Amino acid sequence: MRHLKIDNNNFGSCAAGFQMKAAILICCVMFACPACDIQRRNADPRTHLLETLAASVTSGKVMFGHQDDLMYGHTWKIYPEDTCFVRSDVFELCGHYPAVLGLDLGEVELGGDRNIDGNLFYQMRGAAIRHHLRGGVVTISWHPRNPLTGGNAWDISSGETVRSILSGGPLHERFIEGWLRPVADFISSLTTEDGTPVPVIFRPWHEHTGSWFWWGEDLCAVDEYRALWRMTYDYMEERGLGDRLVWAYSPSTAGELSRKHFMERYPGDDIIDILGVDAYYNQINYEKDVRTCMECLDEICLEKGKIMALTETGWEGIPSDRWWCGILLPVLKEYPLCYVLTWRNACDKPDHFFGPWPGAQCSEDFINFINDDTVSSVEM
Repeated sequence: MRHLKIDNNNFGSCAAGFQMKAAILICCVMFACPACDIQRRNADPRTHLLETLAASVTSGKVMFGHQDDLMYGHTWKIYPEDTCFVRSDVFELCGHYPAVLGLDLGEVELGGDRNIDGNLFYQMRGAAIRHHLRGGVVTISWHPRNPLTGGNAWDISSGETVRSILSGGPLHERFIEGWLRPVADFISSLTTEDGTPVPVIFRPWHEHTGSWFWWGEDLCAVDEYRALWRMTYDYMEERGLGDRLVWAYSPSTAGELSRKHFMERYPGDDIIDILGVDAYYNQINYEKDVRTCMECLDEICLEKGKIMALTETGWEGIPSDRWWCGILLPVLKEYPLCYVLTWRNACDKPDHFFGPWPGAQCSEDFINFINDDTVSSVEM
């Protein structure tokens, strides 16, 4: 099991409620950690990121995140020559950048220059580095093509895909070289000019409790899904990325909202650092069911010494002017979350937005949300 270290002075700011629970959680992790392991990891980017996430929790702050925030917005997209990464729907509305920038490596396995949403990979690299230098956190998801059928991540026409790419499967070597290698190459390239690696929250194989991706629970057995995680983790370790990756496990709220359902395919304590959930307003009774999920995660994280997050959330089109402060903020205030990530504002789909933008119906509500003492962002 890998552990995090946090300055004991941070505990002085923990008054009550979830701050105290977070402090207890981190203390449990610290005391289980051999001194030599703490010393060895003290200087690496991964440890620094874990400390940042833990400190956010103990201070009672939840880092606000937005997918693709620096790549495009509701009515704009960066030019191919852009290397500044200053535009942001969030920034243009409130003068703050999100604390967390979400990016996705879907279709990096095709060998092209753009990801699944049309973002140029070299610009994604630049945006990640720039966001890190501003003091932000980067999280990366991955919607890979189906290696067996050739379809996209949502191609669930075969229940043999996961089995085919595991060790001993006919597509194992092809998957290692064609799928995992380019992911590792991209993450390896996230380095500042002075050679410092950028740490990343890596969140592969997400929403597996649904069956809309080829790695979903109806498409592979429990042991196959866990083996998929283990193979991914082992490869990244072999590539020397262990000192910069923080791993997030994020089931969806689809189906039975129980501890058993969430943890049935859990890859293992030695792999996972963050326990999260992907929860969208249109999929569930949000104000009730999200709390059920949070109670479950809070309990598990305390037991296992993990950090919790709301790894994806949002309400497409945000038709309510109370979404931010009336629905989402109360959840953030009740539970010891390190971050919350809202999904993207698609520039080519006017109704497909999950974050704020200047002129949106939810603008005033979001400004009140981002200025709340519970929420943190990158201020310029």
